Amino acid sequence: MDRSRREMCLLLPALMALKAQGSSISVLPSKAYPFESLKAQADGQNKFRPIFDGATHDGFHIALHATDLAPGAVPHPPHHHVYEEIFLIREGTVVVTIAGRQSTLGPGSVAYVASGEVHGIRNEESTHAQYFVFEMGSGSSS
Repeated sequence: MDRSRREMCLLLPALMALKAQGSSISVLPSKAYPFESLKAQADGQNKFRPIFDGATHDGFHIALHATDLAPGAVPHPPHHHVYEEIFLIREGTVVVTIAGRQSTLGPGSVAYVASGEVHGIRNEESTHAQYFVFEMGSGSSS
């Protein structure tokens, strides 16, 4: 069955609506997230604060969490995943390893990790480090 471009364009909104209905990820509302209101989850001396996890209005999945990393600690071993991540360093100093290359990052520094790259983060200092992790794309979850 042949369809014209015009007919296909008319079908596009319906296809997008079906995609949105089939998604189990809720669309994130506009909202402020005061840091002091975020509930911390402990993992040993490390603390993890989920902030949000959902989709933009067009279905793009995003998630954000904050981590307080104890001195000398790692949140987990080096790993990789399908989605992209951005690390935003808030306080302290961390060593970020991406595809075998290490970078020492302090407050205000940023690291971007592309899909599939093996990466890890560790706190080599004697004080806590705090950072945010912004996850983008398919398969992301806090």
